[in-house]
Amino acid sequence: MPDREPANPERLVLEGTHVRLEPLRVAHVSALVAAASEDRSTYGFTYVPDGLAATEAYVASAIIDREAGRCVPFATIDGSSGRVVGTTRFATFGHYAWEGASVHQRGEHLPDDVEIGWTWLAASAQRTPINTEAKLLMLSHAFENWRVHVVRLKTDSRNERSRSAILRLGAQHDGILRAAQPASDGAMRDTAYFSILETEWPRVRDGLRTKLER
Repeated sequence: MPDREPANPERLVLEGTHVRLEPLRVAHVSALVAAASEDRSTYGFTYVPDGLAATEAYVASAIIDREAGRCVPFATIDGSSGRVVGTTRFATFGHYAWEGASVHQRGEHLPDDVEIGWTWLAASAQRTPINTEAKLLMLSHAFENWRVHVVRLKTDSRNERSRSAILRLGAQHDGILRAAQPASDGAMRDTAYFSILETEWPRVRDGLRTKLER
């Protein structure tokens, strides 16, 4: 792995009461096929592989990116049933060019910022505590282990469901980058960007914990 990649991405497991995030592997393919084959009506603006061949390619690409140090992909496991219900990942690790011995540099092998994304869940796992706790676990790791300055999230600007979910996490809307990339439906995508700063993390953490307690 590259020296600047967070340590041991193939061993990183994040586990709570409702969800377990474990390193994505080829062995997860068949379960992901089943998870993605439930009601797909909520996937309009999100790429979710459909069928065995597409899922094999999706997982293989994620593993290649992990080996190259570009992401840390997880299989999302329902904590109550042990069933694979989706996937998510850390990606787009940012390393700033600090001058001298800056107190803000966390270490050359640690990122200054990171993106959380590529998230999708089976229809039966949506509107459950699974996504809330998964985000709490990932944000906790990013801010408390890697000590990043900011976590970034983004989505298709047309995806009101996803935008609302990101705002409910406690993230702030940073703006929209027009014509940012091709969209999952073949259109030209405007991308809505969101972020959570290190200074905002305690408030966001407490909010997520409160949501889970409810």
